[in-house]
Amino acid sequence: MESLLKFVQDEFVAKKDLPKFNTGDTITVYYEIREGDKVRTQFFKGVVIQIKGTGLTKTFTIRKMSGTVGIERIFPINLPTIQKIEVNKKGKVRRSRIFYFRNLRGKKARIKEIKD
Repeated sequence: MESLLKFVQDEFVAKKDLPKFNTGDTITVYYEIREGDKVRTQFFKGVVIQIKGTGLTKTFTIRKMSGTVGIERIFPINLPTIQKIEVNKKGKVRRSRIFYFRNLRGKKARIKEIKD
Protein backbone atom coordinates (compact mmCIF):
# COMPACT_ATOMS: atom_id res chain seq x y z
CA MET A 1 0.00 0.00 0.00
CA GLU A 2 2.83 2.39 0.86
CA SER A 3 4.55 1.72 -2.45
CA LEU A 4 1.33 2.56 -4.30
CA LEU A 5 1.02 5.87 -2.44
CA LYS A 6 4.66 6.67 -3.13
CA PHE A 7 4.20 5.87 -6.83
CA VAL A 8 1.14 8.13 -7.13
CA GLN A 9 2.89 10.99 -5.32
CA ASP A 10 5.99 10.69 -7.49
CA GLU A 11 4.05 10.55 -10.75
CA PHE A 12 1.19 12.99 -10.34
CA VAL A 13 2.13 15.56 -7.71
CA ALA A 14 4.30 18.40 -8.98
CA LYS A 15 7.37 19.00 -6.83
CA LYS A 16 8.48 22.54 -6.09
CA ASP A 17 12.03 23.74 -5.75
CA LEU A 18 11.93 25.36 -2.30
CA PRO A 19 14.88 26.39 -0.11
CA LYS A 20 15.93 24.34 2.89
CA PHE A 21 14.82 25.71 6.25
CA ASN A 22 14.64 24.37 9.78
CA THR A 23 12.86 25.08 13.03
CA GLY A 24 13.85 28.46 14.45
CA ASP A 25 14.38 30.08 11.05
CA THR A 26 12.54 33.27 10.14
CA ILE A 27 10.96 32.83 6.72
CA THR A 28 8.57 34.67 4.41
CA VAL A 29 6.00 32.63 2.50
CA TYR A 30 4.41 34.24 -0.56
CA TYR A 31 1.08 32.66 -1.51
CA GLU A 32 -1.88 33.43 -3.78
CA ILE A 33 -5.29 34.41 -2.49
CA ARG A 34 -8.32 34.12 -4.76
CA GLU A 35 -11.24 36.44 -4.08
CA GLY A 36 -13.93 35.79 -6.65
CA ASP A 37 -12.17 36.16 -9.99
CA LYS A 38 -9.32 38.29 -8.58
CA VAL A 39 -5.97 36.78 -7.65
CA ARG A 40 -3.48 38.57 -5.40
CA THR A 41 -0.26 37.65 -3.64
CA GLN A 42 0.02 37.88 0.13
CA PHE A 43 2.96 37.09 2.37
CA PHE A 44 3.28 35.64 5.86
CA LYS A 45 6.55 36.31 7.70
CA GLY A 46 7.37 34.57 10.96
CA VAL A 47 9.37 31.95 12.84
CA VAL A 48 9.08 28.27 11.98
CA ILE A 49 7.98 26.51 15.17
CA GLN A 50 7.58 23.00 13.79
CA ILE A 51 8.09 20.86 10.71
CA LYS A 52 5.94 17.75 10.58
CA GLY A 53 5.60 14.79 8.22
CA THR A 54 7.76 13.38 5.46
CA GLY A 55 7.99 13.69 1.71
CA LEU A 56 5.20 15.45 -0.08
CA THR A 57 2.88 15.38 2.94
CA LYS A 58 5.24 17.56 4.98
CA THR A 59 3.76 20.61 6.72
CA PHE A 60 5.35 23.49 8.58
CA THR A 61 3.91 25.90 11.13
CA ILE A 62 4.86 29.57 11.20
CA ARG A 63 4.21 31.93 14.12
CA LYS A 64 4.21 35.71 13.91
CA MET A 65 3.17 38.47 16.25
CA SER A 66 0.50 40.90 15.09
CA GLY A 67 0.55 43.58 17.76
CA THR A 68 0.16 41.64 21.00
CA VAL A 69 -1.61 38.68 19.43
CA GLY A 70 0.31 35.64 18.21
CA ILE A 71 -0.85 34.17 14.90
CA GLU A 72 0.10 30.71 13.71
CA ARG A 73 -0.46 29.30 10.27
CA ILE A 74 0.14 25.78 8.97
CA PHE A 75 1.33 25.43 5.37
CA PRO A 76 1.58 22.14 3.47
CA ILE A 77 4.93 22.07 1.67
CA ASN A 78 3.09 20.95 -1.46
CA LEU A 79 0.42 23.71 -1.47
CA PRO A 80 -0.11 24.78 -5.10
CA THR A 81 -0.76 28.41 -4.15
CA ILE A 82 2.70 28.87 -2.58
CA GLN A 83 4.71 30.98 -5.00
CA LYS A 84 8.01 31.19 -3.14
CA ILE A 85 9.65 30.93 0.25
CA GLU A 86 12.45 33.24 1.39
CA VAL A 87 14.69 32.39 4.33
CA ASN A 88 15.32 35.71 6.11
CA LYS A 89 17.32 34.51 9.15
CA LYS A 90 18.73 31.18 10.27
CA GLY A 91 18.03 30.50 13.92
CA LYS A 92 19.79 28.23 16.41
CA VAL A 93 17.42 26.16 18.56
CA ARG A 94 17.94 22.89 20.39
CA ARG A 95 14.56 21.32 19.69
CA SER A 96 12.72 20.35 16.54
CA ARG A 97 9.39 21.69 17.83
CA ILE A 98 9.61 24.92 19.79
CA PHE A 99 6.15 25.15 21.32
CA TYR A 100 7.71 26.81 24.39
CA PHE A 101 8.22 29.83 22.10
CA ARG A 102 4.50 30.62 22.45
CA ASN A 103 4.88 31.52 26.13
CA LEU A 104 7.92 33.78 25.75
CA ARG A 105 7.56 37.57 25.69
CA GLY A 106 9.90 40.47 25.00
CA LYS A 107 13.63 39.82 24.99
CA LYS A 108 13.17 36.18 25.98
CA ALA A 109 11.39 35.55 22.67
CA ARG A 110 14.57 36.16 20.68
CA ILE A 111 16.24 33.30 18.85
CA LYS A 112 19.99 33.34 18.42
CA GLU A 113 20.95 33.92 14.79
CA ILE A 114 23.43 31.77 12.88
CA LYS A 115 25.77 33.85 10.71
CA ASP A 116 26.57 32.22 7.38
